[in-house]
Order: sequence, then C-alpha cells, then structure tokens
Amino acid sequence: MRHLIVGILMVLAFAKAVQAQVTVDPQLDYYLPASNNYNPNIATPAEVIGYVPGKWHVTHDKLSQYMLALADASDRITIENRGTTYEDRPLYLLTITSPANHARIDQIKEQRQQRITGASNDAAPVVIYQGFSIHGNEPSGSNAALLYAYHLAASQDAETLEKLDDVVILLDPSFNPDGLQRFAGWVNQHKSENINPDGNDREYDEVWPGGRTNHYWFDMNRDWLPVQLPESRARIASFNQWMPNVLTDHHEMGTNSSFFFQPGIPSRTNPLTPQINQDLTKEMGNYHAAALDKIGSFYYTEESFDDFYYGKGSTFPDVNGSVGILFEQASSRGHAQNSVNGVLTFPFTIRNQLTAAMSTLEASYQMRDKLMNYQADFYDQVRSNQKSGNIIFGDYTDSGRTDALAEILLRHDIKVQELKSDATIDGKKYKAGYAYMIPRTQTKSKLVDAMFQKITTFQDSLFYDISAWTFPLAFDMDYSLNARGAEAGRTISLDKETGKLDTARNTIARKALPVSQYAYLMRWNEYGAPKVLSNILNAGIRAKVAMQPFDLAGQSYDYGTIMIPVSAQKMNAQELNKRLYELSDDNNVEVVSVTTGLTTGIDLGSNSFVSLDKPNIALVVGDGINPYDAGEIWHLMDQRYDMVVTKLQLENLSRYDLSKYSTIIFPATYGGPEEDVVSKLKSWTRAGGTLIGYRNGLRWMSREKLLQLTFKETENPAKDVTFEQRSNFNGAQVIGGAIFETRLDRSHPIAFGYKDEQLPMFRNTTLFVEADSVSYRNPIKYTNEPLMAGYISKPNLEALKNTVPFKHNSYGRGEVIGFTDNTNFRAFWYGTNKLLMNAIFFSKAM
Repeated sequence: MRHLIVGILMVLAFAKAVQAQVTVDPQLDYYLPASNNYNPNIATPAEVIGYVPGKWHVTHDKLSQYMLALADASDRITIENRGTTYEDRPLYLLTITSPANHARIDQIKEQRQQRITGASNDAAPVVIYQGFSIHGNEPSGSNAALLYAYHLAASQDAETLEKLDDVVILLDPSFNPDGLQRFAGWVNQHKSENINPDGNDREYDEVWPGGRTNHYWFDMNRDWLPVQLPESRARIASFNQWMPNVLTDHHEMGTNSSFFFQPGIPSRTNPLTPQINQDLTKEMGNYHAAALDKIGSFYYTEESFDDFYYGKGSTFPDVNGSVGILFEQASSRGHAQNSVNGVLTFPFTIRNQLTAAMSTLEASYQMRDKLMNYQADFYDQVRSNQKSGNIIFGDYTDSGRTDALAEILLRHDIKVQELKSDATIDGKKYKAGYAYMIPRTQTKSKLVDAMFQKITTFQDSLFYDISAWTFPLAFDMDYSLNARGAEAGRTISLDKETGKLDTARNTIARKALPVSQYAYLMRWNEYGAPKVLSNILNAGIRAKVAMQPFDLAGQSYDYGTIMIPVSAQKMNAQELNKRLYELSDDNNVEVVSVTTGLTTGIDLGSNSFVSLDKPNIALVVGDGINPYDAGEIWHLMDQRYDMVVTKLQLENLSRYDLSKYSTIIFPATYGGPEEDVVSKLKSWTRAGGTLIGYRNGLRWMSREKLLQLTFKETENPAKDVTFEQRSNFNGAQVIGGAIFETRLDRSHPIAFGYKDEQLPMFRNTTLFVEADSVSYRNPIKYTNEPLMAGYISKPNLEALKNTVPFKHNSYGRGEVIGFTDNTNFRAFWYGTNKLLMNAIFFSKAM
C-alpha cells in the first residue's frame, strides 16, 4: 500500500511539473534584445493593453489602441487610417523612420517615384512594408507587431537609430482586422487558467467559419491582384504610394511544422519574375537564418510554397519591382498546443515572428543598395522591353463589367484611356463608352502582362494556388493585345470620394425616361440588371422575361429582356416611371419606354413572356459547407445585387420552416446532409422550390436522385513513380484553378444576358459530368479543345472534353440546378456571376 501511495504521489508530482512547464505568461525580455536600452517615456504594450503579448491573444481594438498610443508618444511614428473593413474597423498603417526623415517624407516619396520612372537616381531610404496576420486565425504576426512597433519607437540602441536613418518601415499591424477580432475572441474565451495543450480542447477547434477570413469569409491573401475587398484596396493604395523595396507577409501553418521563409520551390516561380528577385530573396534568407539560429529556432526554406500566383502578398511585389517574402510559423492555434516538437506555446510563435521582422529590417538595411538598384534596374528593363501600341477591352452590351475591369486596373495605378470612337478589331466590335485602351508603354506594363497573359505550358505541374487568372477571360470580355486602328481618348481616373470611374459617360446626364402608358423594357446584358430586377420585384412591380428575341421601334431586344407592363400595377403610371428612372440612373442600366406591343418577333402580349416572382433566397452555411464558396455568394448578393439572403445553418436545416423560401442555395459541401435534411429538401422542392447546388455538392444531390447525373471517372496509373515522387504525382492530377472554354445555347434561360456563344469558365475541381444525349439539355458544354489558360493533366483534359458544368431537371413542381464549377470565384469572376442570377430568377422558365 505504501508503494502504491508513493507511486501515485510521484505521478501527481510529475503531472504538476509537466503542467508547470506550459506557461503563457512571458516577460518583455523574453522577446526583446537584451542589449537595447529602451526609452522609459514610451509605453510598453503591457502598460497600454494590460498584459505582455502572448498571455492573451490581442483583439484588434487593443492592437489599435496601442498603435495610436505609440504614434502619439513617438516622433518616429505617424499613423494613418486608410478606411474601414466591412465591420467598420480601422485600417491603420504606421510609418516608422527617423524624425529627420519624417520632416522630409514627401520628398522621400517623390525621390522614390522618380527613381522608378528613371527621372532621377538620387539616393533615398529603402522602404519595407511589413504586414501581419492576413489570416485572422494566424495571430502570432499581429501580436508580434505590438513588440516590433514598441522596439522601433523606444529603442535607443545606436544600431536601431542608424537603421531608422536609412530605412522607412511601413507597418501594417493587421491585414485582417475582422478575422483577428473573431479569432481572438474565440481563443480568449476558451482559455483555461491551467493551460491545456491537448489539441482536442475546444480552444483549438474554433467554430465554422473560423477566424481565417474577413467578414464575408474571403481569404484575403488571394485578393492582392483582384482588389475586390476594402482591406485590399487600402493596402494596394499604400503600396502604390510608396512602391516599397521589400514586402513581408507573416503567416502560420500546421502545428507540427517549424518556421518557413522564402524562397519557395524554385521551379514554381512565375516566369515573369526575374531571377535576381529570387537571388535577393535567398540572400535575405541568410539574415533570417542567422537570427533564428541565435534564439535556437528551427526553420526550413525552398521545400514548399511558391511564387506563381501574383494575387498573394508575398508574390504580388515580385511583379512590381519589389521583393516579396512569406513567413510561415508553426501555429499554436491558441495559447499552447502539443506537437511532434514538444509543447508549442503562443509566446514562442510570437518570438519567431518578431525575430523575422527584425531580421527583415537588418537585411534591408545591409542590402539597401542592392535592393534600390534592383528596383531601378527592374523598371529600366520594363522600359527597354515595352511593346508599342495598346491593349483594348470591352463589351458593347455591358458597361458594368467593362467598368469593373477598368476599376481594377486603375487601383493598380495602370493608365487606362477611353475608346474615342467605335472600332472593329479581329472581328470584335468595340463601342465608345463601352471599351477602354491600355497603353503598352507605361510603368506598370509588366503588371499588365501578368493580368492579361494566358499560359498553358509550365515548368512544374504543382501549384500552391491557381494556375490561371487571365482577367479579360474572368470578365468574359472581348479584348485584343494589339488594338490596331483604334483611337484612344481621354485618360480616366477613380473618383476619390466614391471610388467609381470618372468617365465621359458619367459626365453626360442620363436622358429623361418618357412616361409610358404601355410598358418598359430592360435588356438583361448589363451586369447591374439583376439588381434592378430585384428592386423591381421587391417593390411589388410585375415583370416578365422574354423567351425569344424581338425588334421594336428600330431596336433589337435579345433573349432575357425584361418587360414591365404599366397596366395592373400597384403604382400609377407616373409613380412607376419615377421608380424605374431612379433604378436606371443609380445602376447605369438602360430602361426604355415603349408605346406599343406590336413588334417584329414576339409581341409584348405573347405567352413567350414569362411572369417573374420575387425570389426569397436562403443560403446554406455552417459545418459541412465550404466557407469560401458560401461567402462569395453572400457577398455577391449583399454587396453587388442588393438582395436579401437568409443564411441557414446546415445542422439546423431540418428544424426550419422552409416554405417561406423560393430558392435554397447549397455551396460546395464536404460530404452530404443528414437523411432528415435530404427528406425535407425533397418535400420542399416537390412543392415548388428551386434548389441550387455547387461543385462536390452535386455528388449527394445525384446520389439522392435530385439531379440526374452521370459522372465520368479518370484513371492515371502511377507507372514508374517512386515512393518519393508519389506526392508530386498525385498533386499533378489536381485542377488547382484553370480557365476552360464552354459553348452556350443562348436560347436557354441559364444563358440569358450573354451576347456570345463562347463563355470562359473557371474550374478547380475534377468533377466531370457527362452530357445528356438530348442536346437542348446541355445549354453549357465544354468544347472539344477547352483549355484556355492554366494547368490541367492530360488525363483530366481528355475527361473534361464535351462534358457539362451545368445540369437542370424538374422535381415535382420544383426545379433542381447544379453547377460543377464556382461561378463566383473570389468576387472577380464577373463573367459567370449572371449564371447564378439566371438560376435564381429564371428557374421556372427552364
């Protein structure tokens, strides 16, 4: 018995000792260099937020509080708020340098711009843009930013002062304020007094959708090129204002990893990136290695990640004469977690990020001449290799999509001009007011090449992200890289107040809309037409859709034209006219007043005009749903189309009254819903609902016989593949994101609003659906030579040919619609957004 008691006491003592080793109550000297002498008049983080970073996860409000306090106390720091997130959190940027540099900061900016344009080679400080935690649940970066900012503001060490004389630091403490706040709230509220490093604990298992994303569940580290989100617009504006020499992007990765810094895998670098860029990245890596060696932290480089997609923070700089660097720290995903390398504490992750931030400063300071000369040489090469002429793009039926692409270009400081007069190039019609030209000779011409290029052959077959993003294809836009004979007009800009295009079209007042006693017509081609229709139906105004083309009063009207009769409306003729004019004017969508129903083609009283009902839309979200896909749909409806959408939790779907919804949208799913949910959906659909499913959700919809699908499977035997090569072989069979050509049946309601029979579609799935033997049931079909841009393996390409990305069938009195592909990818795939709108508004017409 005595031995048993002794044994128990020993076990308890050991458990207590192990528990005592897990601490998240660090002191300041755990992080900061012991050799530094800090100004006592500059408050430490603990003196402002109440604790040393690492004890708790900093929330964005406290992070902002400290940065404002530093800027108020230090003459080395200025702070600016560049806007707000969707949740109205500020987007702060700190400019940190010596007081002498602050006194001439505008001159420094001008010197830098002159060096880039070749107007001057005067010396100027090197500029580094250091950004943290673009994924909100990768918080060690933003928490390290507290300490880094304190060090830069308060250090009185001679070496620090020398660096601040020669370096301007742009410190972005949180690339993703909304996500950081969401994640910090989760882990802080689940932290125990006795830290539990068991990865199964609730602290390390945040609820859907997690804190990685922003308000609309976007991965913001994919938005540097599309610039669709307010956070991205702020940082791209700062980038263009400063054109930094180095930009760093601090991330986290799996708990069982160590620390990664670039270069990434050399064979996966975009061919537009100069080799010297990677050489400089590698040279800077020596500084990171030395700093991490000093504190005993393990790391690796060149074994993973890549520099191919220019929409990431670490790669976007590479096409702009800067050096982008990715840092990836193994994540504690809370305050401390067990790993194969022992217990990983949150303070440890913060210290590594802080060390990398400081080594970046050291490297940039020591390599400043190389970095400055590289940037100047980069733009010298751009000027010497520029092509003459112009690129032209536009859609003469849709100013909305055309303007949206122009806005992206302008946000990147790319020069854009209006088309002066109508032109026809390579058989494509370009209309003044509906087309723009990009001079090939300009500072950002390499970035233009990156946005317009179509690559189909690659050195490597593996990609960390998408392999194609050709913008005119994403926008389904007519374009030519050689605008022969087209004449450029005025240069356009973005209005500083509204952020919208300042074009000649906007300066001309819209024509008055004559009051009609008969009907109004609205073409469906314009990007903003669904927003107008949604508002029309929400106002209780009756509307119909044309199932066939017709001509009236010398004008042609295509499939999908919306007709609003004047008779039997809740509004009188004058009220209806006023409302339609307001909607037309606000959304730049033409509404035409007509006085007769007699046409060439279907008359306005024809049964070929189908009545439309106001849609009541539900979007399924929660565990089992891909949050990116769900967020893109939510954003599209809420921000673009002014449509109310109810977000229904998948796990509660069987308990909801679904009868109030006309349309239920299932984004891509992981697996399928429970049996009771499927049963309820079947009953709801039979009663007249429209069920829309995306991507791998089609598998359970087919299995439950909601959609009649035949999937095509592929085989690619792993012949002569070694054990070492197995991962790369399997990875090469993934379609990470490429662009493929489809053919449209423009008479089908799913294709209403498209002027061409060809439609580029984005695909990042290996879900292949066989075409129906009845041709009219295949309104969208991949061509026999579908690859337009990006990578796909040969077996997958063969499998894709002549398959279909869209299927529809009736189910009782309802409709079931399936898309194999994401029609709303990352908010910039404007070209296929209307497919979803057609599925919502016109499902009963199918």
